[in-house]
Order: sequence, then structure tokens, then C-alpha cells
Amino acid sequence: MTGFARSEGSAAGLAWVWELRSVNGRGLDLRFRLPPGWDALEPGLREAAGKVLKRGNVNASLTLKRDVEARLSLDMAALEQALALALELQRRIPGSPPPRAESLLALPGVLRPTATDPAEERADAETAVRDGFAEALAALVAARQAEGARLGTVLAGQLDEIAALRTQAAATAADQPAQLRTKVMDNLQALLREAPTLPEDRIAQEVALLAARSDVREELDRLASHIEAAASLLAEPAAVGRRFDFLVQEFNREVNTLCSKSASTALTGIGLRLKAAIEQLREQVQNVE
Repeated sequence: MTGFARSEGSAAGLAWVWELRSVNGRGLDLRFRLPPGWDALEPGLREAAGKVLKRGNVNASLTLKRDVEARLSLDMAALEQALALALELQRRIPGSPPPRAESLLALPGVLRPTATDPAEERADAETAVRDGFAEALAALVAARQAEGARLGTVLAGQLDEIAALRTQAAATAADQPAQLRTKVMDNLQALLREAPTLPEDRIAQEVALLAARSDVREELDRLASHIEAAASLLAEPAAVGRRFDFLVQEFNREVNTLCSKSASTALTGIGLRLKAAIEQLREQVQNVE
């Protein structure tokens, strides 16, 4: 299930931005990209995401930036040294103006950025950053749900197509007994030409074998049951992606057997169309959570 969400804010002099991206995946793969020193957040964030997401490859990135300029502090030792040098130069150069304060403060090393404690900075901003992740996660879930609603319509249409093809297959398979009788008679005539004294039980075995190989009612009945089960899954509010994925495998199994038992080109053609429709369904089911 694809989706994107973003949240931003500021706290304790830090501006933060969360970006969450989700693409399709068979399971749930969470990947976090956090600034140095913020790794301790990951276990809790991973647990929170795992409670509301069941499938997909999800990337979560946190960007931090100080939203105010660093405060400056005066280095008194450097200032005293600069002032002494400036006064000494004034004494040596007759008529030169006295040193000005702004000139002394502009000298390198006189004003220094105030050192910040990263641990204290993280502690002050951590709650807001966690809340921002929760906000982005909720937005991502909403985006995925909106896509899921649209996808549900697509899946329902594909199930209708498979059900219609299954009905066509059942109607076509109804003609197989007559075709089977013709094939049986042809086979019997060939056998009797080769062995006129062929036992009756051998003939009965050939008839039973051909009948079993051509009877597709069970496959069609099971396919109808699978279609009904898939429609029920679409109506469930819970995560159904993995169950739906398994069910589509059963779709394929029944249609493969149907094609192998087909006694007519018409039924084989419908079976191939069914396989194509089921493959399209399988591709879309990969997007279901």
C-alpha cells in the first residue's frame, strides 16, 4: 500500500520535519533514518508503527535544524588580550584614535557561540518530536485507507470478471459429457482393432479414467467458493492482505486443474482467460494491507 505523510514543528529551539513514505511489500519493513544521537527513539516509534501498519515498505526520516541563531558569549580573556594590544598600538602611533568596542568585538575569538548540550536539547524536544511522528503516522494511515477504498472498487470489478468467466466455463463444461462419449467411442474402436478380445473390465477402466480426467465440476465449485470468500474478505475492516494473497493461490490451483482436464478448445480458452484475470487480481492484492 502506497502513501506519503509529512509533519513539522519546533520545540526547544529545534525545528523538526517528519516524512513517511510507504510502498507495496509482502510483509512490514520499517526503516528509520534519524539524526545522530536520536537512535534511542527508534524502538518506541517502531512499536507504534507496527500497531497500525501490517504490510508495506515504510521509510521514516527525521530532519532537525536549529530554528534560532546560536547565542553568543563573550570570551573575557580574549577581549582583555585584544584590548591590551590595541592600546599598545595606540600608544605607539601618536594621534591614532582609541580602540572602539565594536571593532574589538568583531575580532576573531572575542565572541563565541554558546555551547549547547545535545542531551539536554534532545530531552527538551523529544516529546514534541514523538508527537510529530504520531501525527505523520496517522496521516499515512489515512492516505493508505483512501487508496485502499479505491483499490477495493478495482478488486471487486476483477472478482466480477472472474465470476463471469467461471460461469462461462461451467456452461462450456456442461458439453463435455457428449464430447467425452465421442472420445471414448473413438478410443474403444482403436482398442478393439488392436485387441478384439479386450476384456470388458479393461474397457470399463478406460471409460472411468476418461470420465475422471474430464470432470471439472469440483474445480468449478471450489472456484465459486473461493470467489465468494474473496468478496467476504473485501467487506472486512481488518487487514486481509495475506489471507487474500493465499486465496488467490487457490484460484490459480483450481484453474490450472481446469485447463489440464479440459476436453475442448473452448473450455481451454476460457481457462486461459481466467488465468490472466487471476494474475491481474494477484498483482493488485499485493497492494492490500
